Amino acid sequence: MKNLNSILIAFLAVLLCFGCQSEQKKEGAKTAQEPQATRFVTIGTGGVTGVYYPTGGAISKLVNAKKDQYKIRMTVESTGGSVFNVNAIMSGDIEFGVVQSDRQYQALKGMKNWEGKPQEKLRAVFSIHPESVTIVAAVDSGISTVEDLKGKVVNIGNPGSGQRGNATDLFMAAGIDPDKDMQTEGLKAAESAGMLQDGRLDAFFYTVGHPNGSVKEAVAGTRQVQFVSVPDDIVQKLVDKLPFYAASKIPIKYYPGVGNKEDVKTFGVKATLCTHADVPEDIVYNVTKEVFENLDTFKTLHPAFADLTKEEMLKGLSAPLHPGAEKYFKEAGLLK
Repeated sequence: MKNLNSILIAFLAVLLCFGCQSEQKKEGAKTAQEPQATRFVTIGTGGVTGVYYPTGGAISKLVNAKKDQYKIRMTVESTGGSVFNVNAIMSGDIEFGVVQSDRQYQALKGMKNWEGKPQEKLRAVFSIHPESVTIVAAVDSGISTVEDLKGKVVNIGNPGSGQRGNATDLFMAAGIDPDKDMQTEGLKAAESAGMLQDGRLDAFFYTVGHPNGSVKEAVAGTRQVQFVSVPDDIVQKLVDKLPFYAASKIPIKYYPGVGNKEDVKTFGVKATLCTHADVPEDIVYNVTKEVFENLDTFKTLHPAFADLTKEEMLKGLSAPLHPGAEKYFKEAGLLK
């Protein structure tokens, strides 16, 4: 009898064990079939009148078209620009940000706004459009050269903005002391056009891709304006000292009524898409893939993108590539 009871107990134990395994398999199957949750990511841009904001919109439009496939939903945030975007990326407030190539370099190296605090986990994804340092001046102010800015009221941009840093670099190369030689203002770029037309500014700096809405606003006003060229020797001095700069031109075809008769020589940087080293590889890979594999569509989304090429979009990147971007570039044959 005891032996029979032992056999029954053993048999029941085996059945129970098989039952547990069956339930575990069912639970595993349920888990495998559960759809992946959508991940929300944000791209920081700039003011709504600049090119950064529509750039973010163009990227998010391509990514969101595949939201069901990638389970990624991208939103666009208007921000204070490059410095804000770097800091927000590093703090985890946003996943991507459009950043000037010079600010990317400075953040990585611990210079300027990040003096002594290198942002070592900043990562590059790809570069986008060129951005020209644009000096817009009222014709009646008598400003036609960089030297003419002396003694005038000039908006060099809000603290932390790209144009403020570019203006400072230009003044240094030109031997101008902005604290002594002129009255500088620290307004956001979007405020400059109205202030210039109201007579409260003589000129303003704006590092931006063209055409630009705020520059168009300034040109279309009753007070005639012109672009101020930057001499070749000063441009060369800047390029030699700071490798993220390059010679550039402002195309006047976008600005009917401007006082200039031909395209204006200046210098510039590149807008770049940046992220954090800890952003998941597949997210960065898919964002990169959608832009590059739909580049013809992307180029139609803003005139500033018209001349983009895949090869050019790997230039101007002074931070290490994020592994997700690097993976795509190697697959596409853009990197060895």
